[in-house]
Formats: sequence, structure tokens, C-alpha cells
Amino acid sequence: MTPPEQDGKILAANGICRVLASFLPQEALETPLWPATALAAGLIVGSFANVCIHRLPLRQSVVTPRSRCPACGAPITARDNIPLLSYALLAGRCRGCRAPISLRYPAVEGANGLLYLGLAWQLGPTLHAVVMMAFTTALLVLSLIDLDHYLLPNVITLPGIAAGLAASLLPGPPTPLGSALSAAGGYVVFLGVARAWRGLRNVDALGEGDWKMAAMLGAFLGWQQMLLTVFLAALAGTAVGLGLIAFRGRTGQHKLPFGTFLGFAGIAVVFIGERLVAWYAGLLHG
Repeated sequence: MTPPEQDGKILAANGICRVLASFLPQEALETPLWPATALAAGLIVGSFANVCIHRLPLRQSVVTPRSRCPACGAPITARDNIPLLSYALLAGRCRGCRAPISLRYPAVEGANGLLYLGLAWQLGPTLHAVVMMAFTTALLVLSLIDLDHYLLPNVITLPGIAAGLAASLLPGPPTPLGSALSAAGGYVVFLGVARAWRGLRNVDALGEGDWKMAAMLGAFLGWQQMLLTVFLAALAGTAVGLGLIAFRGRTGQHKLPFGTFLGFAGIAVVFIGERLVAWYAGLLHG
């Protein structure tokens, strides 16, 4: 749907937090409340993600002014800001001027809701699940901003690094030391690759935003899953690049938004990274 009215979204998010706090983890596991609440939260946060995707590249506030139709400028009312439902009821058009609304808005809402639902089932009602939910939303926002603008905003990557380091204090991998080393290693390796490629080909292969995004991935995931993310991103980027050369007449000099591939690969690794790393370790040990 279209970007949200902030007051309504904040009130809804606060209500969800109160509901979550009123149930013990075991009780939530034994009822459908936790997955349903995670899905609802994901849809609401997905609506806010649309605001970030639209406004951050323009250096606009994500809080004010309230959302408006980009065609006629009419403010978006609360009833037209219900994730997914309002888009369907309005048949994908502005209530006032009937201008079409991009399908990306409900797609982002729905995708974020499904991500939260999947994490709720996989990780249970834990603080770790909430952290991973925030992390996947950040990756989704970064991926789509980079796709549109070849930009990875510092306002997401730098706090993301700090959040990943703080999250390492929770039980489970990575450890605080492993998180810090992985973040530093991701940044340094990407910086080194960018400088080397610049020296050899006189081309900027990786921007500074990519370096910071690698550090953010390392802080949250640890070095093994960060390397897996980079591998999957490079594999996907290579496949897309070859496809563009073969079917669109592009050259090897065509620029691709590597942050987009990093983001989607990172989301995949959140769900299946541990299993892939364990499978690969099993192959090495026979």
C-alpha cells in the first residue's frame, strides 16, 4: 500500500508490543497468537518500510509530513492505509484522483509480513526472533533502495552495524568478539577488493555503502554466514549480469546494484544459513 500515516502505525506497533509482553513465551508457542501477531507486525512495519524506501534516498523525513498521493497530493487517510486490504479495496488506485498505485507497495508489505511469520515459526517468541525481524526489514529496504538509486544510506547501515554488535550479547552465535571481527573483516575485505579493482581496471566495483553493508552483515551473522551471503550474492549477480549480456546486449562494464544481491542473499541466509554451513562442514569432514 502507500506509505503510512505515522501516528496510526506507531500506535498499532505499541499495541502489538503490549500484547506480546502480556504472554509468556511458552504460552505464546501453544497458541496461534505469536505467529499471527508477527504477521500483523510485519505488514505494519512493511508499510513503514515503503516510507523509508521512498523518502530516504531523497533525504526526507520518514516521520513528517503525513503520506500523500504522489499524483494529486491528497493526504492518505487511515482507512486507505491498512496494509494489503486498502490496496485491494481501492483496486490499486488513489481514492481521490484514481491514479494507479505501484504494485511494489503491497508487495513490500506482504513480503515483510511473510518474513516475520517465517521467523516467528522458525525462532519462536524470542528476543532473537525480534532482532532478526528488524534485520530482515533493514535488508529489504537496503535492497530496494540500491536497486532504484545505487545507494545504501548510512542512516541504515551504520546503526545496523551497532545493532548487530549489540545483538551479539544475546545467547547464541555470533559471540561479541566474533561479531566485531566479522564486521571489521567484511568492511576491510570489501574495501580491499574495491581498491584493487579500481587500480587494475579504473572502475569502482564496490562503493562505500557496500563496505558498510558487509560490516553490518558480519555483525549480525558472524563470519561464516557473512561469507555465505557474499558467495550467494556474487553467484546471483554473476547470473544476472550474464543474462543481461546475453539477452539485453549489455557489456561487462554495466553496473549492477550489488547491495541488492547482498540484501536478498542475507535474507535467505537468515533462514537457511546455519543448515548450509553445517552441510558444507559435513562435506569437508567426509
